[in-house]
Amino acid sequence: MTEENKMWQCQMVNCGYIYNPKKGDKKGKIPKDTSFEDLSEDWKCPLCGAGKKAFKPV
Repeated sequence: MTEENKMWQCQMVNCGYIYNPKKGDKKGKIPKDTSFEDLSEDWKCPLCGAGKKAFKPV
């Protein structure tokens, strides 16, 4: 998987949301094919509201 297609998972307890660049984030109005690194620093997990620092690559 290329760097820009890498998925990231929220590490918060009871969450586990996976950000998939191929899908984007409809709730956050992030278009598909937007890499995790290109998300703004104030982007939040659409399920639990955690910030980008709570995510790890999977």
